[in-house]
Amino acid sequence: MDVVQRTVVRIETKTRLGPDAQVDDKCVIISPTRPELTDPFLVLSEDWFSSPGFEWHPHRGLETVTMVLDGVLEHGDSAGNAGVLTTGDVQWMTAGKGVIHRELAFRDERAHTLQLWVNLPGKRKLTGTRYQDLLAVQRPVIERDGARIDLISGEADGVTGPATNEWPISGTIITLEPGRRLSHVLPGRDRAFLYVLDGRFTIAGRAVRAGQIAWSDPVPSTPVSSIALEAGDRETRSVVMVYSGPPIREHVAIGGPFVMNTQAEIDQAFRDFRRGGFGQIPRQARLQYI
Repeated sequence: MDVVQRTVVRIETKTRLGPDAQVDDKCVIISPTRPELTDPFLVLSEDWFSSPGFEWHPHRGLETVTMVLDGVLEHGDSAGNAGVLTTGDVQWMTAGKGVIHRELAFRDERAHTLQLWVNLPGKRKLTGTRYQDLLAVQRPVIERDGARIDLISGEADGVTGPATNEWPISGTIITLEPGRRLSHVLPGRDRAFLYVLDGRFTIAGRAVRAGQIAWSDPVPSTPVSSIALEAGDRETRSVVMVYSGPPIREHVAIGGPFVMNTQAEIDQAFRDFRRGGFGQIPRQARLQYI
């Protein structure tokens, strides 16, 4: 079976928003203004924070995927989970029917994170909640000549990533040595984005640099597709985050931290939260200094 080569439909550059009451600096990479163009992905934000960070807040109807780029992230939730994540670690949280959690810089020092919001189909929005800490040292890595594929979710070369999904999402961090090429295989039904973390790439013939995101739409004519990557930086390695998933193709209603299908469901989420339906806001102490 021939593998269909993907194309890039658009390239966008992240937008810097600057500091606010929670963070020292913020950039938006995926904005939820046109969800039909990014489906099933809704938001990708980059945050630098020390104090206060993201204190207790609720979510419903989505999954959040948080990757620590630098520093140490302290987390906790209304089910009593708590811990820390360090550089390269990923946390996959299924908010489902409702969770209250917080994300802080350990010891109020520093954390630099990327957070992706993944939509859920209507029939799965009120599923049970779940936390998965996908530590960098425990994830499978595929090594090729000049290429390193850090597998978070989905399958590559017959290897399956550790994430458990409510919607089938593939996620990898790919590192290429200077001048190296890789044909990265993705399901044809998926919409994919490729966000360059470091260096430069040629992606399906298009130049993409650090801080830019390339989008590739589904190729419904084939079950298997691939996208061509070439590292363009002559002196250092280039790193790209690649995520893909089939579009859900349902109406999206966003109300603050809640993602549902209708405004009525958003209103119900706020009522449920205010009357304690997500559990009580925890009185959980900060993790002890080490």
